[in-house]
Amino acid sequence: MSFLGGLYSALALYVQIAAKTAYHEDSIAASCTCNASVKGEKQKLRRTVTQSSTFGTWVGEQAIDLNPSFIQPSSSCSSTDIQTNPWWRVDLHYIYRVSSVVITNRLDCCPERINGAEIRIGNSLENNGNNNPICAVISSIPAGVSSTYICNDMDGRYVNLFLPGDSRFLTLCEVEVYGEVSIARWGTAAQSKLFYDWYTQNALDGLSSTCSHTTQTDQWWKLDLMKMYSVNRVTITNRLDCCESRINGAEIHVGNFSSDNNNNNEDSCVPSIPAGATYSYSCCGMEGRYVTVNSRRNSRILTLCEVGVYVIFQVIQNYLTTWSKPFPVELYFF
Repeated sequence: MSFLGGLYSALALYVQIAAKTAYHEDSIAASCTCNASVKGEKQKLRRTVTQSSTFGTWVGEQAIDLNPSFIQPSSSCSSTDIQTNPWWRVDLHYIYRVSSVVITNRLDCCPERINGAEIRIGNSLENNGNNNPICAVISSIPAGVSSTYICNDMDGRYVNLFLPGDSRFLTLCEVEVYGEVSIARWGTAAQSKLFYDWYTQNALDGLSSTCSHTTQTDQWWKLDLMKMYSVNRVTITNRLDCCESRINGAEIHVGNFSSDNNNNNEDSCVPSIPAGATYSYSCCGMEGRYVTVNSRRNSRILTLCEVGVYVIFQVIQNYLTTWSKPFPVELYFF
């Protein structure tokens, strides 16, 4: 099974088996782990680079080789030939919410060639992608310097550098794109108690029509991300059919404590979410391995139809180390 278009794969299976009474109120649970070895995998990301022309051996892919070497720029930087309106484009093959773009200029000469270049982000290939919305216009970058341009969460599959004008070279020694990635499905979820077949993992299955559900009050739902991340935001989708007020007053916690579900830093309190709606709560880079939603404040049953956890990654790099992990599947016998 795979997530995010196959970038991250779960190679192990965690099975939880619970025997329940006829009234579905109590359970006796047993668990086993099958093929639970965890290993790192260096996976090549699919990224396609195109530029309007190529000067000598300065091919477009050298702008994303993670090597902004200034000793031999011809083997580590991209450059178009001299032309009118040169451009460079990377196809990320997925739509990302882009927070920033970092451009590294060449050191050896000609730093002024980058002046006036436009960073464009979007989903259209009209005019080779050069008509997409503008994130920023580069006034100048000193020789050998990396400059960051904030894109305010623009959504797009294509990132273009477009340099308007006649007789221009477009030279890029490195391009980095930082975008938001959902990591909730990389983790393993648990909750305080199960109501009927409203399984814990329903909050992570991508379907707002299936939800997790606890019994009793003062309940919690917890996601173990398997390692610490700087969390950008958390989203919660409320149930549509009824009882939308049950989420009112729920707390979102992010931190590194696994045993006490109230001890991690409180990120947000959920005042209310309309039936069937998805609301986003900013975490401002709060660090933690565990994301917990609890009803300690409102003493209500906790129902979650979807939980999203988002972090900022460098999404343009050629390789990304991923980790196989147990994926929870709950089997219940009545």
